[in-house]
Amino acid sequence: MVGANDTAGPRVADAVADRLREMIFSGELAPGTKLSVPALAESLEVSRSPVRDAVMRLVRERLAREEPRRGAVVAHVGPVELASIYEVREVLEGLAARLAVENAGRRLVRALRQTVDEHEAAVRVADLVASTEADMHFHRQIRQAAGNDEVVRLLDDVQTQVRLAMRTTTVTAGPRQALDDHRAIVTAIDAGDAVAAEQAARAHIRRLRGVLLRQLEVD
Repeated sequence: MVGANDTAGPRVADAVADRLREMIFSGELAPGTKLSVPALAESLEVSRSPVRDAVMRLVRERLAREEPRRGAVVAHVGPVELASIYEVREVLEGLAARLAVENAGRRLVRALRQTVDEHEAAVRVADLVASTEADMHFHRQIRQAAGNDEVVRLLDDVQTQVRLAMRTTTVTAGPRQALDDHRAIVTAIDAGDAVAAEQAARAHIRRLRGVLLRQLEVD
């Protein structure tokens, strides 16, 4: 239930969109599920208008897609599409790391090290949810420090697609390797070496893409 009183207009649509995103990322709404406005409105106890607006937002965010005769359905990102996304992500993450050094420098280091410590603690106790959140937060901190709104927008979109793909595809170079990669990025940022930071960030994503491509060969 989002709220019985949906007279607040856009705020209700915001709440509905947030709830639908949660349902998608949790797997409650599986890829291919039809996003029926009447059914969702009844389930969430709101009128159809904010639900319709929320579904349109999900389509714009590529969390949903329009299908002939079915309307909006939850999107699916397969391994081949994910490999292409990682190819683009490598360039963008490298650029973000370089810009972060140039624009934020060592101010970032303390926050990044804390995130790496949280990530390591989650890996140690095999907390997949906390580990994934720490991993995403690490990359989010870097792109937000890049000082370029377009880079942030593009990488936010990429991360959304990666989260969606993770519902059906597992891509990991190993949690310990990810931590080592993150530490290499932090070391370069701490040294004020923009080139090394870009190279380390690109190597990290390139490694993940390599794992995915090897999985595709096996399949």
